[in-house]
Amino acid sequence: MAPLFRRGRPTSLSERAERVSAARTEVEARGETFYQGPSGVHLASFPPKERWDDWVDLDSRAWPRREEHHYMLVPTTCFNCESACGLLAYVDRDDLHVRKFEGNPEHPGSRGRNCAKGPATLNQVTDPDRILYPLRRVGERGSGQWERVSWDEALDAIAARLRKAIVEERQNEIMVHLGRPGEDGYTEKVLASWGVDGHNSHTNVCSSGGRTGYQFWMGADRPSPDHANAKVIYLISSHLETGHYFNPHAQRITDARANGAKLIVLDTRLSNTATHADWWLSPQPGSEGAINLAVAQHIIATGRYDREFVRKWWNWQEYLEACRPDLPVTFEAFEGELATLYAEFTFDYAAQESGIDAATLAEMAETVAQAGTRFSSHAWRSAAASNLGGWQITRTLILISALLGSIGTEGGLFANAWNKFVPKPIHTRRTRGSGRS
Repeated sequence: MAPLFRRGRPTSLSERAERVSAARTEVEARGETFYQGPSGVHLASFPPKERWDDWVDLDSRAWPRREEHHYMLVPTTCFNCESACGLLAYVDRDDLHVRKFEGNPEHPGSRGRNCAKGPATLNQVTDPDRILYPLRRVGERGSGQWERVSWDEALDAIAARLRKAIVEERQNEIMVHLGRPGEDGYTEKVLASWGVDGHNSHTNVCSSGGRTGYQFWMGADRPSPDHANAKVIYLISSHLETGHYFNPHAQRITDARANGAKLIVLDTRLSNTATHADWWLSPQPGSEGAINLAVAQHIIATGRYDREFVRKWWNWQEYLEACRPDLPVTFEAFEGELATLYAEFTFDYAAQESGIDAATLAEMAETVAQAGTRFSSHAWRSAAASNLGGWQITRTLILISALLGSIGTEGGLFANAWNKFVPKPIHTRRTRGSGRS
């Protein structure tokens, strides 16, 4: 093997690995946690958690001088997107200022692997224009004139205006906007108790279209795919994993692909994720639902659906009673009806809608059919948002999961509310002008 280093340094990969491995041995000999780095040798990625109370770093800008800094490593959360990945805040022990953010290897979601937005959180903490306390406008609107007030003053002023509108039965003049509340309906309960229907959030103009299709199917608008254990991963359009969002999902997709999973991406763009896909399909925008229906039809026509799951969990009895009262209320009768219902959604139909060759769609659909209960999928915005009927894309997507029985299974799709306490919606008497009962 050609020498890698000279002048007394390791000359082979094995020698280099042996020398670096000594670092791991030393750390574990002290009874401390060693966090394996992504390299092929034993380089640590994070400080041992046993030393987070007093961690010593060298100032890289002081080199070649050896200038030490003592930090407290405080676990926190990144909120530059909803992933809420874990971070470690490096707090200077002398002046208690946060000097930097790095990943938290103990976080079960992100596992210490953050995107660039995580460390960049420092820019927000130290931003000189960051608003640190309530401000009240004192000049004309747009003049930029403000004065600092206390929290009591701010809350009392807002509460007085809200109370006046409610007492005067002008609830329809109240609008409350929250970026994206994650408190499982508490805001709605409070507003409903006031008779206020004016609640808006980021979801309205972002992901509501995509989430509606899920909600109509299973009563949970944001299912969680078990990508890591899937055999086939099916992603649509500007999904969370494309690189701008949901790094934990991307990690699990990478894990699954390392274990042999197939990745299918429907996206008009060659996204970051699409570059890693086994199947990248670039359909006409809005035709994703047609492709999903063709996949579903293939699963039905070839008898690859999970009969027991469909029999147990689908409301086929109600369907037959309401839509086909001429048929006996038996599962066998429903199976015949199911084949008839979706017969028109052939690969030729989908090809005409999407612009993708029917033979290519057939090969991709066969890959999906072979996934069984280990089929994970996801769609979020773009194709399913901000266009008429976009919600049908997620509705047809979850149809595939429901046919394969890949809901609540390892490698499948999990309803986001199954393991959460979600309070029942509050109902109040109709208040004049509120438009709510």
